[in-house]
Amino acid sequence: MFRLSQYMDQLYTPTAPRRAKGPPKPVVIWNLTRRCNLKCKHCYTVSADVDFPGELTPVQARETLEDIGRFGVPALILSGGEPLLRDDLFDLAKRARELVRVLALSTNGTGVIGEQADRVAEIGFDYVGISIDGIGAVNDRFRGMVGAYEAALEGVRACKARDVKVGLRFTLTEDNADQLPQLLELCDGEGVDKFYLSHLVYAGRGNKNRGDDADHRRTRHAMDLLIERAQASHQGAAPLEIVTGNNDADAVYFLNWAAERYSAEQITHLRDHLEAWGGNSSGVGVANIDTQGIVHPDTYWSEYDIGSVKTARFSELWTGADSMLAELRRRPRPLKGRCGACAHKAVCGGNTRIRALQLTGDPWAEDPACYLTDAEIGLADAADRLTNRPFTGERHDPQPAFL
Repeated sequence: MFRLSQYMDQLYTPTAPRRAKGPPKPVVIWNLTRRCNLKCKHCYTVSADVDFPGELTPVQARETLEDIGRFGVPALILSGGEPLLRDDLFDLAKRARELVRVLALSTNGTGVIGEQADRVAEIGFDYVGISIDGIGAVNDRFRGMVGAYEAALEGVRACKARDVKVGLRFTLTEDNADQLPQLLELCDGEGVDKFYLSHLVYAGRGNKNRGDDADHRRTRHAMDLLIERAQASHQGAAPLEIVTGNNDADAVYFLNWAAERYSAEQITHLRDHLEAWGGNSSGVGVANIDTQGIVHPDTYWSEYDIGSVKTARFSELWTGADSMLAELRRRPRPLKGRCGACAHKAVCGGNTRIRALQLTGDPWAEDPACYLTDAEIGLADAADRLTNRPFTGERHDPQPAFL
């Protein structure tokens, strides 16, 4: 996750970078259930409104939660499917509130109303992220339900009315990139606290529909809009925290943008902060527990199992001798192609490995969604050109049927 606003702040009010002392404890994203009332086009868990066998029992979930607390996990994100459809969500969340420093809820927002919204507020979630992929009918097409947009917007308003920090989460694709300016306007109009742009990851339905990934030029334009909005918060605009995810090349793009506008001293300071962050954190600063209790390096590595919390503690699995975790934690990672030759590996960390794996079968191949030019990543004798589109195969219909 690239916290654009946080690093924009460093250009105006610099602070000393903080480097981790020893292996960091991960942020845990826990998919509590695969059940969901929507059927989103880019869903990485391929959720649906049915019961899925094998999910953690309330007792198993509680034991896992206690281990997470003892291990000292700094932040826990309760996700799904739609987590509000798990019967013991609030029991788990109430206990989690006592165990972790930061507790967040990742939801489609359609159920955050009335009594449910009251309970979200009572628990004291630090943040509620609500997914919206466009205005009105555009969102409804992506999410597979007429009325999903209005229901999610009602959830946003319910959180604001209860003084719960709320953010919009938007997955950028070729078919909804034009919605970004309107969504930023929506954030300002509704007093939304945070905007999270996710680049498409080729997992679940997102892999089936990777032909809809945004063109690299469109991605760059989206980043220009986000950088402009983040800067505007320092020039009189309302505060809006801007964050991006699943394409750590965003950090390099921002560094290059800043280098054209700020002093060499400021850029050195900014780069120090970005290198302290280190880019992609799969298997390092982020972990996933899926609905079956299986631990993964992140939420998109569903085909790689570190082990199950049904038979071992999460803390033991995360600190064990897993070979893939060991490779992910190497710096620099054993990257190949453009990623291996990139001059900014210390900032980007090699970007999102699952996209390389899905397209080539090799997790260390170059990330096809890196939208930086050869010149921008410091390749020798590079032409100042954009790379090819980040996917192979035919384009999908711009208004696809529900999946």
